[in-house]
Amino acid sequence: MKRTTIFADESLLESLRKIASKEHMSVSAAIRTALEEYVDRRQPARALPSFLGLGRSGRKDIAEHSEELLWTSLYKRTKKR
Repeated sequence: MKRTTIFADESLLESLRKIASKEHMSVSAAIRTALEEYVDRRQPARALPSFLGLGRSGRKDIAEHSEELLWTSLYKRTKKR
């Protein structure tokens, strides 16, 4: 961790002190938390895994018909034997 100096309006610092006190943390910890949240919100979205959608069926009703699709598939497999 590295020490740094910031300049802020007294009213902002007083609000920060109240928040830190209410949440039982130091002002330094409150500032670190605020900075982390600020930076996290501005990070670019992470890319989705490359395997996502690999087994795409083209159907949009899988959730509604999952039981029917499962049993139909199992029935077809056992009938082929």
